[in-house]
Amino acid sequence: MAAGPPVGRDVPASQTLSRGIRVLEVLADAGESLTIDDVAGRLEVHRSVAYRLVRTLEHHGLVVRDSSGRIELGARLAALAAGVTRDLQAQALPELTAVANDLGMTCFLSLLDRDEAITIASIEPRHAVASVAQRPGARHPVTVGAPGKAILAQVPLDQWPDGVGTGLVEEVRVVGTQGYATSHDEVIRSVQSVAVPLALRDRPPAALAVVHVVDSTDPRRVAERLSRSADAIRTALQG
Repeated sequence: MAAGPPVGRDVPASQTLSRGIRVLEVLADAGESLTIDDVAGRLEVHRSVAYRLVRTLEHHGLVVRDSSGRIELGARLAALAAGVTRDLQAQALPELTAVANDLGMTCFLSLLDRDEAITIASIEPRHAVASVAQRPGARHPVTVGAPGKAILAQVPLDQWPDGVGTGLVEEVRVVGTQGYATSHDEVIRSVQSVAVPLALRDRPPAALAVVHVVDSTDPRRVAERLSRSADAIRTALQG
């Protein structure tokens, strides 16, 4: 299953390029700065290989190193990311902001990327005492979490990842019936998510979602608010 045709999925056309991309993914997933040894360990390569990859990425402004040599993603990467699905983000951000502030929950937009759900835009509530961060670029298997289920509800079963159990098939079937998905402790412990499908013409399947610390909030009320914004985004893009 892919948002576009995979190129050399099993054997990368360029091992060096593939490793460089993996460095960026490792830093994004880490949520904190890493040392060269950390990067080498997570890529399972020699320290000298990791160093050359980081130096190349640093030269292009995609990663930066602090005075102690620890590495994190660079500002240039954010500039490149801003060009991805620019029109979708432009239409989505006002709605994400409205939902986040109305519900006091972090609201985000996820797209299908191969077998993963990837966050492309996220807004935290303005006045919430505590909120759950959901950074753009965060990704998780599409088979877990409310956004993943909302995305799978738009994908034919024969295009799902291998090894999906009957439990998930039933959960996604329910999404198609009730119009929203929920999850609890599936991606982050003690965190709940509600998501609605966002089907857009000529784009990968998407989901509009919120994430918050588990409480007694009625997911139907959250889903109704998300659905209004999903409709607004869809109408704006089709208009």
